[in-house]
Amino acid sequence: MSSGHIAHCLGGITARRASAAVAVSGGLRLTGVELVDDVRGLAAGLSESGLRPGDVVAVVGFNSVDYMELLLAIPYIGAIIAPLNYRWSFEETTQALELVRPSAFIFDGSYSSWALRLMESKRFSTIGLYLTMGDPASTSEPANFVSLNHIKSTFRRNTVMEPVSAPSDVALICFTSGTTGRPKGVAISHTSLIVQSLAKIALVGYGEDDVYLHTAPLCHIGGISSCLAILMAGGCHVLIPKFDAKSATEAIREHKVTCFITVPAIMADLLSYAQKDKISRCGTVTKILNGGGGLSDELINGASHLFIHATIVSAYGMTEACSSLTFMPINKPEFHETKNKSSNQCEGVCVGKPAPHVEIQIGRDESNSSSSPMGKILTRGLHTMVGYWGNNMVDTPESVRNGWLDTGDTGWIDRTGNLWLMGRQKGRIKSGGENVYPEEVELVLSQHSGVAKAVVFGVPDSRLGEKIVACVSIRNNWRWVDARAEHEGEGKEVSAQILQEHCRIKNLSRFKVPKIYYQWSRPFPVTTTGKIKREELKAEILACTQLRSSL
Repeated sequence: MSSGHIAHCLGGITARRASAAVAVSGGLRLTGVELVDDVRGLAAGLSESGLRPGDVVAVVGFNSVDYMELLLAIPYIGAIIAPLNYRWSFEETTQALELVRPSAFIFDGSYSSWALRLMESKRFSTIGLYLTMGDPASTSEPANFVSLNHIKSTFRRNTVMEPVSAPSDVALICFTSGTTGRPKGVAISHTSLIVQSLAKIALVGYGEDDVYLHTAPLCHIGGISSCLAILMAGGCHVLIPKFDAKSATEAIREHKVTCFITVPAIMADLLSYAQKDKISRCGTVTKILNGGGGLSDELINGASHLFIHATIVSAYGMTEACSSLTFMPINKPEFHETKNKSSNQCEGVCVGKPAPHVEIQIGRDESNSSSSPMGKILTRGLHTMVGYWGNNMVDTPESVRNGWLDTGDTGWIDRTGNLWLMGRQKGRIKSGGENVYPEEVELVLSQHSGVAKAVVFGVPDSRLGEKIVACVSIRNNWRWVDARAEHEGEGKEVSAQILQEHCRIKNLSRFKVPKIYYQWSRPFPVTTTGKIKREELKAEILACTQLRSSL
């Protein structure tokens, strides 16, 4: 075949790590030859079981070697893998399954009850094959499920097959909740996955000497794309079922891990655990890729001290763009130089320069003045999705026009080519005729040492159109002081007046400074992918209180 295929990395694995460990999980260690034999055996077995090019295979479970092998074996025969989020409820899962109508359902022992419910349901008659990952004895239900181990042992080395591709080159359907919370299936091609992997290899610097710890779930695009990048680079994979700071730290020490990926919550947990366990240094780590939101200065400083030899690279991207669009080293001197060069005309967060295969431009809309460099962030290239999956086919969304994908974000590009992110288009607040992006205000508020997290939204206002509201969670040992209470002046206080003054000190434009502040003492509502449910929070606050100015 002439086109690219993610299974082509198998030849590189046998060349680089034939007898060396390529995958480690608990007591299991696989060499490169063993991994390749497993993948090819799985592919042959799935084909013999009746799966054909274009068929969708839904997979749910925690990170494992089986899961990693499925990422290659399912597309190997031209089928399409659709990883399901293990954090979903069964109801959310059925929404995703109705969208993709899978021919097979593969699960680990933790989700055998889901398989039984699907088998009993008349809504999922398209599923003709149920397979288990791991030890079938862990499935306590009285169902006669076939295990992947059985398939691998039956078909290993027996069949030599050439990789084939599904129609439209689709390899993967990756689900994203978007801003609605309802799963959307993003169809991603072999080509997109390959160019994204090559970008990570080039810009992060992955190589065959790397030992990569899977901190991210293999149902998310970040975890999938980084996994494939390490496979293509010929590195070694260390898999833990799911992230927790203790097991991740132990794995880093035991296996001399050199690289992993984070989101801010993962980094915060690692630093907190290190402090609690009196760990001062993790010297083997040399590369950390952060996504899912920028790291605060506090987290960057903490990570730089703990992972003393690591280059920390922050990436901005989205599922529809097959993960990362831009990259930026954030613990190097050049980052601080860039950070201090913010334009007087615009603000926002610098997210770095586009990867070599990524084209980005700013699309102006009619609401912007001609002199403003801000607009919709558009991207074009081999990395963009094939489309959204529905009714057994790929639909081109309205967000794609003339080959350009609208990311849904607003930003601008400075003279040096760096992209500055303002926020989501759908979350934009229109106050007094001015555009305000919640993420920008939240970033400023979170820089106050007493604020653990802030969520900003707009509420209707007869004079301004929308009035800006800040919902804040304060840190332990800090005290919230409302307008009726007296300040004790002990320095560990947070109030509306203090936060407003903080915003002014940080040079936030006056029209962007919230007029209403609300203390939030519970976890903020989030989707299963960790995105704040801004509208749900707004509705809850409006329902339980009559908001008025806190000042």
